[in-house]
Amino acid sequence: MTPSSLESLIEALRCLPGVGPKSAQRMAYYLLQRDRQGAKRLAESLENALQALRLCLRCNTFTEAEICARCASPKRDPALLCVVETPVDMNMMEQSHAYSGLYYVLMGRLSPLDGIGPRELKLDRLLARVDDGVVREVILATNYTNEGEATAHYLSELLRSRGIAVSRIARGVPVGGELEYVDSGTLAQAVRERRPLAD
Repeated sequence: MTPSSLESLIEALRCLPGVGPKSAQRMAYYLLQRDRQGAKRLAESLENALQALRLCLRCNTFTEAEICARCASPKRDPALLCVVETPVDMNMMEQSHAYSGLYYVLMGRLSPLDGIGPRELKLDRLLARVDDGVVREVILATNYTNEGEATAHYLSELLRSRGIAVSRIARGVPVGGELEYVDSGTLAQAVRERRPLAD
């Protein structure tokens, strides 16, 4: 019979995305058998993160201060606001080194089937941010999933009604990609969103 504390650990690990009962069991046994120090460090780090992290008052990402370092930076262009679904998406945008404006993190996307609507995403906070008189363009960088597209469409209608310029990140053939290996949907979108070449 499995001890209740072990059962509790296995069940807790199942909250991670993509972790089923067997994966959770393997992780729990690994941590207890082979890396008790790692398990302790994991528990302490998780506890510390839960205590120290909050949401930035301006961009809604995780921070230890009221305003995150990115929002406080004078080097960022405050007239540009990029809306992303998650902090991970924001980090990916930053790694591109192609954007120097500010962000707003939705912490999700519209998904009526999952009970996530505008109220759950706290879109009133985004609108308050956009109405600050500084933001001139909002770039929608939600994912190209059904929910991400619905979120982008909803936000574009909402923002345009307030007189804000709205753009959407492009999609198409990846840099270094060969047409032979690109799926037909991506290729069709790349053709539809083609641009004229500069002289």
